Amino acid sequence: MAAISAGYADHVLCWRALGERWEPSYGNAAAEAGGSPMTTPNGFMEFIAPYRAPSAAIWTALHASTHMARYGITREQMSAIPINQRRNAALNPKAIYRDPITLDDYMSARMITTPLSLLDCDVPCDGATAVIVSRLDAARSLRHKPIVIEAVGAGAQDKMDTWLGRTDYPKMSMHDAADMMWSRTDLKPKDVDTAHLYDGFTYLTMFWLEALGFCAEGESGAFIEGGARIALDGELPLNTNGGQLSEGRMHGFGHLYEAVLQMRGQAGERQVKKEVNVTVVGNGGGSLGGAVLLRRGA
Repeated sequence: MAAISAGYADHVLCWRALGERWEPSYGNAAAEAGGSPMTTPNGFMEFIAPYRAPSAAIWTALHASTHMARYGITREQMSAIPINQRRNAALNPKAIYRDPITLDDYMSARMITTPLSLLDCDVPCDGATAVIVSRLDAARSLRHKPIVIEAVGAGAQDKMDTWLGRTDYPKMSMHDAADMMWSRTDLKPKDVDTAHLYDGFTYLTMFWLEALGFCAEGESGAFIEGGARIALDGELPLNTNGGQLSEGRMHGFGHLYEAVLQMRGQAGERQVKKEVNVTVVGNGGGSLGGAVLLRRGA
């Protein structure tokens, strides 16, 4: 967007590709990069590696547990996100997991790190997504009606070896990105028709709902409870492609792609029931996060 705004480009291709054969896991990253696995932890790793805890799931779970205890949020409330997203994924031919899940399935799923079960974790996959960002006047001459970038926001706080020990994880980059985005538009959360929010883990989506102002701090559990509000025919359809929990992990690019499909009315069976004029995409969490507000072009 900076290149386009500065006049250096008319069209910019942005893409993301992931392959499980190429992407190193936490445990073997050094070895797969041609080095040797870490044998002597140093820095912040001294405090987590001996306990086999260098995992984003564990870091997120610690903050989720604190948030749940502070605000009385339950796993039954959490279940609305994976259950609803699996229902959406059943209508998405590209989704990896399409079979429905029930509350019983969710509550009995194998626990990974409390309170996150297997069904709260995104799905590794091979895939690629590409989007083209264009100058608005150039985009208007193309065959598709343009989707306009109304506002963007970004947040970056601390290095990894410092933010892991912070207690304000839910209020870090997500809130910075959201505040910046809303400060650049006259639109409000009530104007948003669909939301496509990062779901590396279920609770990150809940943190995003609070950060973006769809509900107050500590009220994300009540906001999603039962799933009606976030369903395809609900007040705020959420992660309509099934999200990373069911479609597959594309580091947020799948959310952006789905947002455009919904705004163009091209999402097929999972097209939301109302007209989609404004949508929001939120990506990341912890020390890094970004948000973009999209609207239909004239």
